[in-house]
Amino acid sequence: MRNRYYSSNTLQRSCFMSTVVATTLKISGDLKRRVVAAAKAADKSPHAFMLEAIEHQTRLDEERRAFVADAVAARSEALKSGQGYAAADVRRYLAARARGREAPRPKARMWRK
Repeated sequence: MRNRYYSSNTLQRSCFMSTVVATTLKISGDLKRRVVAAAKAADKSPHAFMLEAIEHQTRLDEERRAFVADAVAARSEALKSGQGYAAADVRRYLAARARGREAPRPKARMWRK
């Protein structure tokens, strides 16, 4: 039976933490009631629920930052090389692939000198 207080993911992450630091969160009474209700529905303790929520939001932020960094690097490369893909070619390619069909990849074209 699953531990009521911690999900297996929380326990796995906790096992690899070298140091656990206590932190206090001050939240409104309304939010506390919502957390308690959501945790109960998920068969978790409010503590485990909040840990997972913080972990999830932190991961989303890290992924968003990596996505933006990739976009900035791609833009920089496009500006440096002067090459890009025609939007219509990319749409045709993606539409064919989404239907499960083979399609030639779009060719990069010079768009500026």
